[in-house]
Amino acid sequence: MTQGKEGAALDLKSARILIAGAASLVGSHTAEALLAAGIKEVVLLDNFAFGTPEAIAHLKDDPRVRIVKGDLMRLPDLLAATQGMDGVLHLAAYMTLGFAQSPWEAVDVNLRGAQNMLEACRANKVKKVVFASSNAVYGYGPGIKGALVEDGPFHSAGAPAAAILYGASKIMGEQLCRQYFQKHKLDYVVLRYSTVYGERQHYRAANSLYIMETYDRVRRGERPVLPGDGSDTKHFVNVADVAQANLAAFRSAATDVAVNVSGPEPITTGELVRMVLDYCGSKLQPEIKPDPPGTVRLTSGGAFHIPHDLAGKLIGWQPKIGMKEGIARLLAWREAGLAKQKEAK
Repeated sequence: MTQGKEGAALDLKSARILIAGAASLVGSHTAEALLAAGIKEVVLLDNFAFGTPEAIAHLKDDPRVRIVKGDLMRLPDLLAATQGMDGVLHLAAYMTLGFAQSPWEAVDVNLRGAQNMLEACRANKVKKVVFASSNAVYGYGPGIKGALVEDGPFHSAGAPAAAILYGASKIMGEQLCRQYFQKHKLDYVVLRYSTVYGERQHYRAANSLYIMETYDRVRRGERPVLPGDGSDTKHFVNVADVAQANLAAFRSAATDVAVNVSGPEPITTGELVRMVLDYCGSKLQPEIKPDPPGTVRLTSGGAFHIPHDLAGKLIGWQPKIGMKEGIARLLAWREAGLAKQKEAK
């Protein structure tokens, strides 16, 4: 599933695209990017269980935007929403923390929800699906080493159950796409996102949450916490780069393919904390404090990296925003929001 074949390439200026899970970090930024690219129509589908209407409120007055409340678990909702669509970006899913908190619902949404969307796309002859997957398909734990390339294996030893369940649900989603391509010629591209961060950051992603927790502590004058010695590596990608990857997948002729969407370089936890401290102009020193048992924190030993060469080759995408710039943009957005809240009081 990594070589790619010739399939539908959408001209965005004449296309109608539906985003499932649109009231989200990636959804709202992708909608903005589509509008900037001259999209004919973008349908923003969400049940607003996690995403908030505020995330897409700034888009609602654009005549090319249609906001639809719908649920992945209701096939009639999806059949109605995908009518006349040329492409679908499937973002809606539970994340790792959701699998820790409500695994029954998470499995339902990530598997049956994806199947419902693919069935609606088949029935309405949608030309192309872009499926948001994750580097969680490679698993977690000490068995992961070297380059996590797209045909790599899945590792589960020593990792939190919720993380493995989430990764397995993304593997299933990818294979459902593959099956619909084989049986019904439904073109698709799978994008395996690294941890996405950026403006409009939520507090639901285990690794992105660490950035926000660190900033919040420093703002309160508290020492930031390192769960280990700071050498463990995390793999982030800025949401603006992810939005452009989504557009590139629709524009490309690639189909039946899965590619990594990762940032320019990995970063250690220690480097990440230092960037937050530098941004805040703080001289606080990090405190080493192991996470309590049961904490869902997806750290790694730093022995692997996630190349995005195949994305460059098959869909013509490369990341542009480094961590220093990305964190500065994220925290500036956070500060602007806090200032606005203070003014409103």
